[in-house]
Amino acid sequence: MWPFTMFVTAFALALAATTLVFGVGIVGVPVALVVLAIGFLMDFRRHRTQDQLLHDHRQQARENKVDFTPRDRQTLVPDRQRSSGGG
Repeated sequence: MWPFTMFVTAFALALAATTLVFGVGIVGVPVALVVLAIGFLMDFRRHRTQDQLLHDHRQQARENKVDFTPRDRQTLVPDRQRSSGGG
């Protein structure tokens, strides 16, 4: 009975190993492709959301004009004499 049990055990282990080896190719590759596709879609969605937020921010900046006082203009615009290296 010993050789028969050993043969059945070896056959079961070989069947399990074959299933794991070929099963990874048959099941693993499509699962990996699905995971990659989900990752790409999530990344694309995140980038699209960020682009939309940036677009909205720019649109809001165009609509809201800032009123500068004369003092603001004086401090924001450099004096031409100083910036031309005259001193």
